[in-house]
Amino acid sequence: MIDVLWRTLDYLVSGGWVMIPLGITSVAMWTLIIERLRSYRSLERRDVRIDEALAALDGRAVKRRVIERGGLRATLLRDFLAERTGDPHADAALLQRCRLHQEAELKRFLAMIAVLAGLAPLLGLLGTVIGMIQTFDVISVFGTGNAKAMAGGISVAMITTEAGLLVAIPGLFLSGLLARRARRLRTRLDEINTVLVRHIRQSGAPLRAAKGV
Repeated sequence: MIDVLWRTLDYLVSGGWVMIPLGITSVAMWTLIIERLRSYRSLERRDVRIDEALAALDGRAVKRRVIERGGLRATLLRDFLAERTGDPHADAALLQRCRLHQEAELKRFLAMIAVLAGLAPLLGLLGTVIGMIQTFDVISVFGTGNAKAMAGGISVAMITTEAGLLVAIPGLFLSGLLARRARRLRTRLDEINTVLVRHIRQSGAPLRAAKGV
């Protein structure tokens, strides 16, 4: 195990200083990816059904643990019920505001993940250029006969390019996967929002008629 760690460290050091920002980019990207995967998994699991959401709007008995679930619909419903006014027009606008807030949460960090995934191969390319410059500097001093001196620059060029691609390829793949999951959740959010808004307006219609509005 220790030998593997030392070999890995030697590999990273041989890539030069470009490996430092590349490593920071990789750690930041994977941290955000894991956060998004966990968040989307929580929103997709154990969510409330539409009939349970409508029952909660009508004030019918719904188990408290149903509303306190971490699902997408449950979160929207919980935020709305905490601020509802009882006025149909105001509640419809409030529900729209809660939906926009939830939609923003769905898209959080997605752009940053895509940027970090796109930045990794550029850092790798920067390392390639630096390595080739070092190689040409050696050639200009020693000629092409000193292969050992040339190997350092070539090593920097190849290692940084490889590391940049190893970070970028899974990052771009997972960025697309997360974007698709976010769109699927946004579709589910729009569906429950439409149902709840219609129910709020229909529930308020008899009240307005009774008041002669």
